[in-house]
Amino acid sequence: MGHVTSTWVEPSNTATALLLLGRGSDPDTERGVECPGDLPAPSDPDLVARAAAAKAKLGSKVFVLGHHYQRDEVIQFADVTGDSFKLAREAAARPDAEYILFCGVHFMAESADILTTDTQRVILPDLAAGCSMADMAVLGQVEAAWDTLTELGIAGETVPVTYMNSSADIKGFVGRNGGVVCTSSNAKRALDWAFEQGSKVLFLPDQHLGRNTAVLEMGLSLDDCVLYDPHKPGGGLTPEQLRDAKMILWRGHCSVHGRFTLESVNDVRERVPGVNVLVHPECRHEVVTAADYIGSTEYIIKTIEAAPAGSAWALGTELNLVRRLALAHPDKQVMFLDKAVCYCSTMNRIDLPHLVWALEELVAGRVVNQITVDVDTAHHARVALDQMLALPGADTPPAAAA
Repeated sequence: MGHVTSTWVEPSNTATALLLLGRGSDPDTERGVECPGDLPAPSDPDLVARAAAAKAKLGSKVFVLGHHYQRDEVIQFADVTGDSFKLAREAAARPDAEYILFCGVHFMAESADILTTDTQRVILPDLAAGCSMADMAVLGQVEAAWDTLTELGIAGETVPVTYMNSSADIKGFVGRNGGVVCTSSNAKRALDWAFEQGSKVLFLPDQHLGRNTAVLEMGLSLDDCVLYDPHKPGGGLTPEQLRDAKMILWRGHCSVHGRFTLESVNDVRERVPGVNVLVHPECRHEVVTAADYIGSTEYIIKTIEAAPAGSAWALGTELNLVRRLALAHPDKQVMFLDKAVCYCSTMNRIDLPHLVWALEELVAGRVVNQITVDVDTAHHARVALDQMLALPGADTPPAAAA
């Protein structure tokens, strides 16, 4: 493989504005951006009835998936709710559904396309619903990083591990290079497997999940971890740092979970005596170490469901989910960890007008916003996903933080 370089070009203000409006293109991200057709007005009082009528007309031909971070107005029409990997597997378990309508973000719909049959079509109501974390690792950058490791003679002992929250291109890269995909629930098992294959791990694209798993669950030290910045020559690291590291962490993060700070934790403890702080492992290391409990989205939900009445919980995760849990458990005090409102802005692009439009277009016989992954990429991404499914052991709830 020849040397690949990655050059950062600052986008113009106009290009950025068009991208945010869903009327532009950015070839270096995993997102699509165009949304053809006329959407219903968001103020249309008949949107709920229109969505219900269209879904009823389609019947078993359509299967609607709703990620936990979706708006309530959308989640009410989901046949199944869950995290990204659960939803992709649910789609694969419905081979008779002609259309998989994925209310989530782009990389999730890609995973569903990889895992479903060739006759099924996966649809994303708004192609501009991307993921900022996934966009922080693009294929050219990762291939350039791999070239750097190859030139140093350490690629052969390095196993790539990518978080589910990555593009199909990155999953494909990992599959081609003997690696594995992981979720926030099984990251430790994936890393255990990886360190049986080699002495180093290149962890993509979320530095925080990689660091927190390595240090808090596997006994590695912070000194065993280095941060690779794709916008700097050699990742901003010396050859010695790369040779000595056990965990090469990609400089990526979740725009939601990365907002929480140690001050947020200290502030809620002062305001709410006896509060339990429960955070997602995508949070910063200092936040996770200051929390009482750490776990995936599914773990957070199950923990709140099992919590005793009267208990107080500050949750470090996306606000739509926190609000939904608070409403579902009025006997408990469930609150957002930070004082600032923090929705996932790209996840929230899937709104009721986009859902109605996608459903009504299907009723009219028009397939819109279909997500397809090319055959070669899908094959290698499936290799990495299958390796994850083959990992030994079963998921167990994470322990309370020390």
